[in-house]
Amino acid sequence: MEEEAEEEEDEELGHAETYAEYMPMKLRIGLRHPDPVVETSSLSSVNPPNVWYRMSIPEETIDRGWLSALQLEAITYASQQHETFLPNGDRASYLIGDGAGVGKGRTIAGIIYENYLLGRKRSLWFSVSNDLKYDAERDLKDIGAKNIPVYSLNKVRGCPVGKGVIFATYSSLIGESQSGGKYKTRFKQLLHWCGQAFDGVIVYDECHKAKNVCPIGSSKPTKTGLAVLELQNKLPKARVVYASATGASEPRNMAYMSRLGIWGEGTPFREFSNFIQAVERRGVGAMEIVAMDMKLRGMYIARQLSFTGVTFKIEQVPLTTHYIKMYNKSVHLWVAAREKFQAAANLMDAEQRMKKSMWGQFWSAHQRFFKYLCIASKVRRVVQLAREEVKNGKCVVIGLQSTGEARTLEALEEGGGELNDFVSTAKGVLQSLVEKHFPAPDREKLFSLLAEQKGKKRKGTPGQLVEVDDSCMTSQDAVEDAQQMKRDLLDQLDKLAQDLPPNTLDELIDELGGPDNVAEMTGRKGRVVSNDDGSISYESRSELDVPVEILNLTEKQRFMDGEKNIAIISEAASSGISLQADRRVKNQRRRVHMTLELPWSADRAIQQFGRTHRSNQVTAPEYVFLISELAGEQRFASIVAKRLESLGALTHGDRRATETRDLSRFNFDNKYGRNALEIVMKSIVNLDFPLVNPPSNFEGDFYKGMSRIKLKSIRLYDSFLSSSPDYNNIGKFLNRILGMAVQEQNALFQYFSDTLAAVIQNAKKNGRYDMGILDLGSGDEKVKKMEAKKFLTPGYSTSGHVELYTVSVERGMSWEDATHAWAEQSGPDDGFYVQVLKDQPDVSFSTELFLVYRPNTGKQLKLEAYADIKKKCKKVLSDDAKQHWMDQYQSSAEICSHAYWRGNCKKVSVGLHCEVGLRCRTYYVLCGSVLSVWTKVEGVLASVSGTNIKMQIVRLRTEDGQRIVGLIIPSNCVSSLTNILSSSDQSQQLAVQQQQKWQQLHPQSLSHMC
Repeated sequence: MEEEAEEEEDEELGHAETYAEYMPMKLRIGLRHPDPVVETSSLSSVNPPNVWYRMSIPEETIDRGWLSALQLEAITYASQQHETFLPNGDRASYLIGDGAGVGKGRTIAGIIYENYLLGRKRSLWFSVSNDLKYDAERDLKDIGAKNIPVYSLNKVRGCPVGKGVIFATYSSLIGESQSGGKYKTRFKQLLHWCGQAFDGVIVYDECHKAKNVCPIGSSKPTKTGLAVLELQNKLPKARVVYASATGASEPRNMAYMSRLGIWGEGTPFREFSNFIQAVERRGVGAMEIVAMDMKLRGMYIARQLSFTGVTFKIEQVPLTTHYIKMYNKSVHLWVAAREKFQAAANLMDAEQRMKKSMWGQFWSAHQRFFKYLCIASKVRRVVQLAREEVKNGKCVVIGLQSTGEARTLEALEEGGGELNDFVSTAKGVLQSLVEKHFPAPDREKLFSLLAEQKGKKRKGTPGQLVEVDDSCMTSQDAVEDAQQMKRDLLDQLDKLAQDLPPNTLDELIDELGGPDNVAEMTGRKGRVVSNDDGSISYESRSELDVPVEILNLTEKQRFMDGEKNIAIISEAASSGISLQADRRVKNQRRRVHMTLELPWSADRAIQQFGRTHRSNQVTAPEYVFLISELAGEQRFASIVAKRLESLGALTHGDRRATETRDLSRFNFDNKYGRNALEIVMKSIVNLDFPLVNPPSNFEGDFYKGMSRIKLKSIRLYDSFLSSSPDYNNIGKFLNRILGMAVQEQNALFQYFSDTLAAVIQNAKKNGRYDMGILDLGSGDEKVKKMEAKKFLTPGYSTSGHVELYTVSVERGMSWEDATHAWAEQSGPDDGFYVQVLKDQPDVSFSTELFLVYRPNTGKQLKLEAYADIKKKCKKVLSDDAKQHWMDQYQSSAEICSHAYWRGNCKKVSVGLHCEVGLRCRTYYVLCGSVLSVWTKVEGVLASVSGTNIKMQIVRLRTEDGQRIVGLIIPSNCVSSLTNILSSSDQSQQLAVQQQQKWQQLHPQSLSHMC
């Protein structure tokens, strides 16, 4: 098919597999891991350093497979890394980024055991929950180290314990000692136990919990994060291990990993803030470079259980007419509530600080209310699916984020300990907001104020601002009016309450057969149940012989023993609990993991997904994400998609790794989304031209329907007009539109999605689109390595190097190949098409999609609709097409599409090189330890191409099978970068020669610190 003049270069994210099977490359000991494990293709193209460390772990542990080859590899590299020191004298640390279920627990136990055998008999192990202490003891026992005792920090008084492991939670690190003993804080107690010269192991397990050391915006660093940093500073010789499947999900969360040696003295980045700026400015490509570089230096390992056999599906739940009515009534109630809150605050003459606090509470309750309604719309479908799966011989795990316990307890208190129905969490949220935060003081308080303070202005609790003078009737009237508004609002809520859904968790358990059939693993202490006689009562979850502390563990055991086939887990239980179809347990049915509410952060999402997909399982789980048709609900999917996308990037060095999870299409929370939102808002209030047409299925005039009044009712218009910093905040937009009637929010969301698609399309055309990894050589392209230059670079542990490859990529399709491809087709519309200058008349054609081949760019990534092809082209016989095809094939070796079709190209006419539509393209790829020359590369790129051009990572497979992954260097930057790297190379070679001479003179001082 001939090419049209305005050709669009659409290099989509690749076609190759995203994961490669993982086997230790440099270590040949240990038995295979019980399950297939994979690593992202980008990380697998990087080799870790050679192994020189000799392990002390006994042969029995290795030969019996108590530690697999994968786990032994991580232990070896961690121990090897611990023998090196950073330029500032601190011992280097190691980051284990293995995914949930690979067996981080045993790996950590192995590192502690290795050091114990070498005489370092004291270790600290931090994690997120005290329950995981039992897992730590089990892991040590499983690898043959049962003689190493584990103490819980919260049970240790003073410091009587000797050797062993102290297990502590992050929150206990900032705890005060209750007993009032010798040490005021747990932190000081730990420091004393370790001693100043401590060189044992400190493990930060699930270390993403120590995030927010480097806060965003005006937020302050968390105490926990600061304590984690402080402990590392106080014990510079400690052997630190960071472990988390999601530890590096966003570069900001790496602030506490100060011992990796990526920033600080002797590195290209003086401070962590310099590192962050560089990485965030250059986009996802930069994060991938960081992960690859860390593996190359031997400080990072990240494997993941293969997702083979795991199925993902997004189940969109249709809304019933009854539900839509109830939802729209709720929307009207919230609009009325907003007006009443506003009016009452004005009547009370409330001061600014109080208004700010009141609106903060209002919008937070608004978000929670509609979130509960969204979840409620899915209960019926979940119950249906769960029953079907159990019938089919599987068992079900349902993931929730919140339990609604606080609302239940409030309702219980109100009813004097009695309940006559399941509590509606949604009703509780609005009721609590009105009762606690509506700006109307009650009468007794008002009269006591008037009696106390005549003629003064009194500031009391929120809502108690009353101007008092001799004729204080006006303020009394105002208070009466405000109180009336409050009563009206509560009356309206009572009317609506009969339609509002009950607490999701209680309803689910009840519908699925009650507590006897459902294993509940949550943080709540009691639940509402329906009794045999139809009455409803509240009961404690604790049982006679089971204390509340180990209730979740007991429920887990019942599920794993097959006594219960349905488990419901909340976030409180999702850390560290294993619910997979384990070979060692009775219940080996396939797990179906349903997510009713996608967690608000990907850290939590990964935690929950890893509960059912772990090592040593008989079958892999099925994941079902339930998303309702409410537009704004996709907000929760979008946050997770955004975070999964960058998790794939840093945690596993390849952003596309998580895209198999089919959630990226819900990803709006990026700069393109923010730009689209700005255009949407401006076009609705007539400040800008719309990029796209409004949704065709909207009844009536879309722009009038979405008028200022509608946007004002959810407070989006105000922040837009005031140009507040978050006027294009996607999270806020998607949260707030939940407060619109169903048809309106869906239409507005559709309009936003269409605008976003147009924004991305424009970004691609202008070369500003951040595409992550580009795959070449995995499809039909032929990749040849033309030249390779190697440069030594400064590195703290070994002299690293970078290589600059020149590669040529041939992507066209010769006439012979085209006729072969055609010969294999037999459809009536298959064949050669030649472009015609003017559009064909618009006749209705089938909407069938076709794969298109072009002479200059070969097989196209996008399928095209037959109707679109017929508009631009006409079908011809192969003899008629032959000459056109061969002409374009030959000329496209050197001439771009613009010059070929129009006779000239704007770029070429001003002396620039244009590659649009070229058959052969040349890429310059920088590989190896790019991080060590980052500032040099950055300097060159910024001087030639500006500071915001995204770093483009490319993954190539050459014709001889070599894999190259690196950074594309624009052709106009190559010569200046080569000059800079050559001078760095010469000085590095001199340093290496001097070091070798010194070692020949002092052979006894050979050290691994070079």
